[in-house]
Amino acid sequence: MSVKAKKHLGQHFLRDENIAKKIADTLTLIGYKKVLEIGPGMGVLTKYLLEKDVTTYVIEIDTESVEYLQNNYLNLAPRIIEKDFLKYDLNEVFKGEPLAIIGNFPYNISSQIVFKTLELRNQIPEFSGMFQKEVAKRICEKEGSKTYGILSVLTQAFYHAEYLFTVPPSVFNPPPKVDSGVLRLIRKENYSLPCDEKLFFKVVKQAFQQRRKTIRNSLKTFNLSDNLKANVIFGKRPEQLSVDAFIELTSLIENDQG
Repeated sequence: MSVKAKKHLGQHFLRDENIAKKIADTLTLIGYKKVLEIGPGMGVLTKYLLEKDVTTYVIEIDTESVEYLQNNYLNLAPRIIEKDFLKYDLNEVFKGEPLAIIGNFPYNISSQIVFKTLELRNQIPEFSGMFQKEVAKRICEKEGSKTYGILSVLTQAFYHAEYLFTVPPSVFNPPPKVDSGVLRLIRKENYSLPCDEKLFFKVVKQAFQQRRKTIRNSLKTFNLSDNLKANVIFGKRPEQLSVDAFIELTSLIENDQG
């Protein structure tokens, strides 16, 4: 029995064992004893995770895949969570313990998986996985690039992001229409920002919603003082600002509004 890939779940099953092992090997296994794989499908990556010196859990929304894993990976069965990761409270199982996230992520929810990881960053020291190549590249992009954006800034504020390797469509069933890319995020030692974090998220999102405009124009809704808007940083466009510059910008706005 094998599982049929379901379009509405964005499933593309990896069938190359070498690449599956290579993805499993991206984990450093430092700072955690548990790993959660998102969307394991038929377990091509799972089998290599189970060989490692960590306790592997999987979370899967597809009942057919869950049944397959229960029948073929008997020792994993108690650690299969049949839930939607985006709606799942990790504390039901992990009780605040640190864990790594890994997976061959469905393209249609991959960005949301990153945003949820950022929310749970206190608990997730490491994150590794496969995305659509352009999304993986965007997450790891530096300022000055056209693809540098919200995902790049928010992720890199808290994690060191590294693009590792590209995976061709031919190794999947069914093959996607684009290349895939594998990245690794390792949480920064100091992952608390020296500014209001909620305001930081708001500033970054608002700035990139009108990315062609200068910061002065894109942040008009913040009702900033003329004195503050005279600062040279407000004459720049969002893609010109590094992560540190966005942190500085947030602190300036915080002080202005305080």
